Amino acid sequence: MSQPQSMTSRLAAEFLGTGVLVFGGCGAAIFSAKVISSNTVNMGIGFLGVALAFGVTVLVMVYAVGHISGAHFNPAVTLGAALAGRIEWKAVPAYWITQIIGASVAGLALFAIATGKHGFDPVASGFASNGYADRSPDGYSMLSALLAEIILTAIFLYVILGSTDGRAPRGFAGISIGLSLTLIHLVAIPITNTSVNPARSLGVAWFAGPAALGQVWLFIVAPLVGAAIAGLTYPLFFPNPAVSMAVEMDRGPGTASAA
Repeated sequence: MSQPQSMTSRLAAEFLGTGVLVFGGCGAAIFSAKVISSNTVNMGIGFLGVALAFGVTVLVMVYAVGHISGAHFNPAVTLGAALAGRIEWKAVPAYWITQIIGASVAGLALFAIATGKHGFDPVASGFASNGYADRSPDGYSMLSALLAEIILTAIFLYVILGSTDGRAPRGFAGISIGLSLTLIHLVAIPITNTSVNPARSLGVAWFAGPAALGQVWLFIVAPLVGAAIAGLTYPLFFPNPAVSMAVEMDRGPGTASAA
């Protein structure tokens, strides 16, 4: 049985994991998605490479610190986990604050590196920020962005909750979670540049100018809505009798009938 971790350790793990996610995923989008060689050939990694970068960063950090904090790295994941009974509610504000700080520190590091290139403009480039309408990579509307982010975040939470369910095969959660995030990015990069994570969105929006900050509300609200849908419905769709029995035993004799 794993030993309980201190809140300090848990928050340190969330800070590190969220920072690595933003630095790795958004860094790939900023530096590597499009790299034009001297003979005008694009040597960049493109959408597929960026999608893999996000998926791989989550995969490796789940195995690195998941045993410490649960490897949320995302306020939406924390909300969904709390609604599903996987984390205590009193920890949610601290997780959220830490995740946003970790993402913002990573965004600052990316900004410091990117501005070392002559002529780089974080506002003109978009700086891996999320957007809709004129800021959507392929011109999708606000409604399209809202629906995509809600649906894809809900899917992400179902994968996370299912992969970390006590009935699931042990040791494979990081793989399924990382691959699901890769799939989500393959779908959503053309629509919104893919958020499904308010911390990831805020972490780079600070540096992408007023237009990015003006649209970031959607990438806070939509992922939280999607996570709430999954967090509330997962226990209803897939109840775990073993957990219910353990709860009843913990209440003690006579308590269940009085509830």
